[in-house]
Amino acid sequence: MVKFLAFIGVVAIGVAVAAGVFFFGGFYSVAATDADPALVDRMLIQVRQASIARHSAVPAPAEDASAVEAGARAYATRGCVNCHGAPGADWAKWSEGLRPDPADLKEVSAERKPGELFWVIKNGIKMTGMPGFATSGVGDEEIWKIVAFVKKWPAVTPEDYKAWTASAAATQPPG
Repeated sequence: MVKFLAFIGVVAIGVAVAAGVFFFGGFYSVAATDADPALVDRMLIQVRQASIARHSAVPAPAEDASAVEAGARAYATRGCVNCHGAPGADWAKWSEGLRPDPADLKEVSAERKPGELFWVIKNGIKMTGMPGFATSGVGDEEIWKIVAFVKKWPAVTPEDYKAWTASAAATQPPG
């Protein structure tokens, strides 16, 4: 039994050294144009989902129709459309270079609880390009309105989205 445990220890040390050489030796490509190995991709997804679930225990406020419309305006003015698109609007071409790809919020809205969406929008996600909007001064009330819009996204028509965000587009400075 002692020889078996010693063998397991030697193998574990060998794997740790090999992983260290692979990652710290520059053999692992961090280029956004290279896909992650399947194992790394699965691990990152699992870590992200577990972290969001653990940290997002935030009760959602009562929702009303005006919050959804205000959320659509905030979503448009905060630049969310660039990476995630919107009803009747595609994401910006440059966002296709982000790795991992930005979430398709029309699909994600059904999979995520409001508290999870709130936490992600407020805090962002490391190494994804998703910023934490709280660091740029966006308050919780506005973030909850964006969450209300994202949760209703599948039922929002492109015409409604355009009407709700027309005043936001008119007030944005030229870019």
